[in-house]
Amino acid sequence: AMAGESGTFRLRCSLLGHGQDVRGLTRGLFPEGGFVSVSRDRTARLWAPDGLNRGFTEMHCMSGHSNFVSCVCIIPPSDLYPRGLIATGGNDHNICIFTVDNPAPLYVLKGHKNTVCSLSSGKFGTLLSGSWDTTAKVWLNDRCMMTLQGHTAAIWAVKILPEQGLMLTGSADKTIKLWKAGRCERTFTGHEDCVRGLAILSEMEFLSCANDASVRRWQISGECLQVYYGHTNYIYSISVFPRCKDFVTTGEDRSLRIWKQGECAQTIRLPAQSVWCCCVLDNGDIVVGASDGIIRVFTESLERTASAEEIQAFENELSQASIDPKTGDLGDINADDLPGREHLKDPGTRDGQTRLIKDNGKVEAYQWSVSEGRWIKIGDVVGSSGATQQTSGKVLFEGKEYDYVFTIDVNENGPSYKLPYNITDDPWLTAYNFLQKNDLNPMFLDQVAKFIMDNTKGQTLLSTSNEFSDPFTGAGRYVPGSSTGSSTIPGADPFTGAGRYVPDSASNAATPVGGVDPYTGMGAYKSSTAKVENIYFPKKDAVTFDQANPTQILGKLKELNGSAAEEHKLTEDDLIILEKLLSATCNTSAETPTAQQLQTLWRAVNWPEDIVFPALDILRLSVRHPTVNENFCSEKEHVQFIILLLKFLNPKGKQANQLLALRALCNCFVSHAGQKLMMEQRDEIMTQAIETKSGNNKNIHIALATLTLNYAVCLHKVNNVEGKAQCLSVISTVMEVVQDLEAIFRLLVALGTLISDDTNAVQLAKSLGVDSQIKKYASVSEPAKVKECCRFVLNLL
Repeated sequence: AMAGESGTFRLRCSLLGHGQDVRGLTRGLFPEGGFVSVSRDRTARLWAPDGLNRGFTEMHCMSGHSNFVSCVCIIPPSDLYPRGLIATGGNDHNICIFTVDNPAPLYVLKGHKNTVCSLSSGKFGTLLSGSWDTTAKVWLNDRCMMTLQGHTAAIWAVKILPEQGLMLTGSADKTIKLWKAGRCERTFTGHEDCVRGLAILSEMEFLSCANDASVRRWQISGECLQVYYGHTNYIYSISVFPRCKDFVTTGEDRSLRIWKQGECAQTIRLPAQSVWCCCVLDNGDIVVGASDGIIRVFTESLERTASAEEIQAFENELSQASIDPKTGDLGDINADDLPGREHLKDPGTRDGQTRLIKDNGKVEAYQWSVSEGRWIKIGDVVGSSGATQQTSGKVLFEGKEYDYVFTIDVNENGPSYKLPYNITDDPWLTAYNFLQKNDLNPMFLDQVAKFIMDNTKGQTLLSTSNEFSDPFTGAGRYVPGSSTGSSTIPGADPFTGAGRYVPDSASNAATPVGGVDPYTGMGAYKSSTAKVENIYFPKKDAVTFDQANPTQILGKLKELNGSAAEEHKLTEDDLIILEKLLSATCNTSAETPTAQQLQTLWRAVNWPEDIVFPALDILRLSVRHPTVNENFCSEKEHVQFIILLLKFLNPKGKQANQLLALRALCNCFVSHAGQKLMMEQRDEIMTQAIETKSGNNKNIHIALATLTLNYAVCLHKVNNVEGKAQCLSVISTVMEVVQDLEAIFRLLVALGTLISDDTNAVQLAKSLGVDSQIKKYASVSEPAKVKECCRFVLNLL
């Protein structure tokens, strides 16, 4: 041990300030050596080490949540905020962002639909939040960039890994998921109950703790390397010591445990049932928060250890604690068989070992301290009658926490129903919702509400008046014109929330030099000695697939029509109609496509998937014509049209169909109706399209890259943050698998177009690690456009 270190943690100080349970802690960056705590009392507090003695001083108290505050993290310093920022998440579904010197929030992030119970910050200003609404969200400054969906129950823990773009989430569905660029890459299974905490050991390893009372060490590759047992009840939080693999955990068994070299080296009991949270400071001291509202700091350093009086006061408080045997923290207790006080003459065998004795009819619990060589009293064990319902909300129902979960039997032989209830809820409304949810007779309303009131006597929290709050949802009522931090985009469509299409709003695209088209390579490239100009992005117009051989397409259609089943067969007239449609849309005739032609085409594209491809090819070419585009993409028809194309994107289907469906989607972007439809259905289309990357077919990859590029062109014109984030995520994911340089080039142009003139998008691209993904293309010799375009993108990053 270092000089002045005992190798054993002892109390450094106890800090009073919070009025209720301390639910979250994190070490602060400023002031140095300080930390931030958050509580059920709806506040966050910033603590600084007290220069003179061993304590801490409360610098200030931050308020902004209308309900309990559950979690906190620090956002690292930036040019704008050199002291960093503080982020807190609460039961009001919001995240508040504070500066270190103002008690009111700088801004509030809204978007989650339930309690935000975990936060983690990454590079470039990114923030990851986990919620009981089963999603995690990635935020950049004041905008939500992505929503991670895949867990089937509340997300209790989130962490951003050191390697860019990698994130972890732990859930009440008992799994942990690893996300890369917003997509789930791997699911870790092993825990037998709700995962409550995560901690990062290195780029390759992390730890998790759970309600199954175990800690697990995992490799990012998916393997569980070790399981640690020691706690006897839920483990709520886990924190790692700086520069080593040792860690600390806290839980529902009233204890803080210190783990060294994979063993539980020390157990510190606290005079509170739930030890909710812990964090380790830079100097190795441990801060813990518990259900008694007190923050306690423990240290190995002899000079920072509390005075003998303070330690004695802490031990006295501990010895007076009453331990409820029902929690099982001390094993099964049978008071009649317990030995008397003489049992404490025998020394313990390991640190933290507990021993129960009976003295004058009272059961007392003691714990062995190796460093002091004595038994320390940790409380009186009270009979079950003396135990009171804790109000610290740790009863779990469907993965969420409640103050109470009642079992209701409606009639003798029917099933029983679980009724979760919080002290802050309205008993009548809860009873009403309970009857609705379980499809029970509304005449039970009075009975159920009375049952709730009888069983929670006196347990109501003073509702802190929120200026305008709605008695049913608890949300502030809508006050027109009051939205301060509204994130709607100028010109947003009030129905879809999508930005409206503004033609020609991108006026800064460079014009091609010397008549060279980088897509087709038409025209001559200038010699490379001249200064290269950025002719690549931001791109203003959609890229389409125009190449056509109508004779071949019709020949194939006729051949397959011959072998088609009766109900699908087209007549000779139908075939002539489709021939006319092709010539009308491939500019070989001046006629306008007719409704009859489009109906015939629609029948043909609904052929079975093994013969449909020539019809899809006609669709791909026709949809470039304004009349056809308007017909298939307009309000009336578009649902069937999109469903049809998405069906062909199934990676298990025929590759020819995947290819032609992607190309048809790209060609939809030529007209206003098509762009509008593509933007409205962006999430669905992109989610399905990305699945086609798995086939390793270069033409499919080029079409997928082009679809992404056409989205980038539209998104450059409207500032749709979620859209840009989804596109960046697709680019990053597809870059991993694509080999073909034409596809790479189109992805690079898409990337350049997305991040041009948008610092938010630049930051997000960096946080996903896109810059390191594309570096290798800066040295491609042929075709030169790949290298040139890549260098222009890297200049922006």
